[in-house]
Amino acid sequence: QVQLVESGGGLVQAGGSLRLSCAASGRTFSSYAIAWFRQVSGKEREFVTAISWNIGGTYYADSVKGRFTISRDNAKNTVYLQMNSLKPEDTAVYYCAALRRTPTSFAAEYDYWGQGVQVTVSS
Repeated sequence: QVQLVESGGGLVQAGGSLRLSCAASGRTFSSYAIAWFRQVSGKEREFVTAISWNIGGTYYADSVKGRFTISRDNAKNTVYLQMNSLKPEDTAVYYCAALRRTPTSFAAEYDYWGQGVQVTVSS
């Protein structure tokens, strides 16, 4: 079992930066791929980025490539999402999720989810 807790959300102006953290419990954290999704009220949950469990391969949605960076520190059981050059359309609740295999962009395939953290980008 893995429990995930997100932190680091908040309000930022367009062009600014935020770093989200996803802290996980469980001794097998390093065996899980971790992804970030985001959701706007009334819309489907959208894939943002993911990092694999072994060699740290990373995957990004086109909408965030070049602006967002995912990384992980297995010693701290934490995954980070560095978000730069934020845009108003990045406003959403951001969730981290865990999957015990190669990461995918399909939310339904993830086994564990955090409670989410709000990110608001003002114009």
